[in-house]
Amino acid sequence: MTPVDAKLCARLPFCVICLAVLLASPNLRAQEQKVRVAAAADLKFAMEELSAGFESKTGTQVDVTSGSSGNFFSQIQSGAPFDLFFSADMEYVKKLDAAGLAEPGTLCKYASGRIVIWAPSNMEVDVARQGWKALLDPRVQKIAIANPELAPYGRAAVSALQKAGIYEQVKNKLVYGENISQAAQFVKSGNAQAGILAHSLALSPGMKGGKVWEISAEMHPPIDQGAIVLRNAKGKTAALAFLHFVKSDGGRIILEKRGFTVSTGN
Repeated sequence: MTPVDAKLCARLPFCVICLAVLLASPNLRAQEQKVRVAAAADLKFAMEELSAGFESKTGTQVDVTSGSSGNFFSQIQSGAPFDLFFSADMEYVKKLDAAGLAEPGTLCKYASGRIVIWAPSNMEVDVARQGWKALLDPRVQKIAIANPELAPYGRAAVSALQKAGIYEQVKNKLVYGENISQAAQFVKSGNAQAGILAHSLALSPGMKGGKVWEISAEMHPPIDQGAIVLRNAKGKTAALAFLHFVKSDGGRIILEKRGFTVSTGN
């Protein structure tokens, strides 16, 4: 490396250098052929696209496990073998960082989630037109949400129902999925007539044709989502590079297309 190259590298974020090294070094790429990612359930379809883009650029496989942020938090505390954690709740990654389980300096916010009321296209109640009133209709006997004790989308749903002034009227209709993906499955399968779901899942291929009413972000606390590279990551260079890829302009476009809000400060 020339003195000029050294000065340039000193000005670049470490994760940018990691991506450049992965692209340039076949030997390192051979050593780090997999990044193990624990990702919140709302990221399922975004992660498929992000992983494919990263793999095509670097040759590094991204192995994604989707699930509840709360469950992943507990598993990582117990030593679960992940390299990266994308949480739907910033508090989980902040706690892991404070406990020394994250690679220093990697904690970041990558997006904010949004919630919608969703119902199947064959549902007689017009969710898109009626909004909150649709949930009071007697034909809506069950409303699926994520478990508020485990998932930020569940807490956001309860908060929004309370602010709308209808929580007491509908609380006996609520059915809880372990995560937002399971809540979505309850509605999609007909086990619930409506759900308060992640916008990212309402845009997914199997649900895109449903009836949707977007809930204002002012109705609930922000669903700020955070990520960390784990301190014990085996493929640390590749994990840092993938995190940078997600936060890059290309990654931001994918996240926004998939129903997330990505601010310029992320």
